[in-house]
Amino acid sequence: MTKLTLDDLVFARMSNGEWWTFWDLRKAFMDKGYYYGEPSISASIRNLRKEHARDKYGLPKYGEVIERRKICGGKGNEYKLIGEKNG
Repeated sequence: MTKLTLDDLVFARMSNGEWWTFWDLRKAFMDKGYYYGEPSISASIRNLRKEHARDKYGLPKYGEVIERRKICGGKGNEYKLIGEKNG
């Protein structure tokens, strides 16, 4: 069995095309027994923009693959994986 990286976990969770905060992702991972902090999750979201991750996960070679929006009435941002698979 191959060990999943945090990048794998972030991609798998975000591939549903929904909006996610760092805190939502952290809770989802904790529910599955994985413990990561927000800085590590933030770094993995950034990693999805890199060429090696685009190749690994079948994301478009060019253009943005992560959309970000401000949380209405709150602090922080929400992130959404976009691209060929998710529109």
